[in-house]
Amino acid sequence: MASRSRLGESSEDQTKRDSRWSRSEKAIARKACDAALKRELQELMDETKRRADRMKKSSELWDLECLLTGRRRDIDRKYDPRYSCLTEALGRLLHEKRLSEEDLRGLGADKLDLIRSFAQFLAESVA
Repeated sequence: MASRSRLGESSEDQTKRDSRWSRSEKAIARKACDAALKRELQELMDETKRRADRMKKSSELWDLECLLTGRRRDIDRKYDPRYSCLTEALGRLLHEKRLSEEDLRGLGADKLDLIRSFAQFLAESVA
């Protein structure tokens, strides 16, 4: 059972409470996410164009549709706009090298530590 630091509050609740995002931090995070999303969508468009140019059979059209549907789901999950998911989203983008720490300059040390920690967790779970 999770320990309670406040009456009725789990350690997860405390972490969420302690990691409130200031207005400027939200703006920095949103700008970083928007830039990463723009780059990822451009990569997907370039890949889609290359695949479409190489198509020889009509059945390959449906393969492309399947790829795009899957990527859309992945991208929608990855760029979840809720602030409760922001630390994990930024950590994933950092892990995938879609963001650099420079993109996150201006965030509080507590946020950066959580983001780095999640990126490190992902790196270790892949290895």
